[in-house]
Amino acid sequence: MISLRQDSQGFIRMSRHFPASASVSITFADGTQKVFPGQRLNEIFDDALAAFRAGNNLDAKGFKRGPKKKVQQGIEFVPISPDMA
Repeated sequence: MISLRQDSQGFIRMSRHFPASASVSITFADGTQKVFPGQRLNEIFDDALAAFRAGNNLDAKGFKRGPKKKVQQGIEFVPISPDMA
C-alpha cells in the first residue's frame, strides 16, 4: 500500500501514474484517511493534467504550438478531496 498526505492547500504530490492495481491510502488535512484504487488516482491525475494543459494553451501532448518559449511540461501536485473516491 502506498501512503500519501494531503497538504494544507488540498493537493497531493503525484508526478506519475501509480499501478492500477495498487491501493493508495491518503491522509487528508483534517486527519481523515481514505483508500483510493490506483486506477482512480490515475484518472484524477489525467484530469488535472488536461486542465493544466488547457489553461496554459498546450496541446494534448504538452507542446505549445506558438513561438518557442520554455514551458513547464507537466504537473506535480494534484488537487484531491475525500469525495473523489
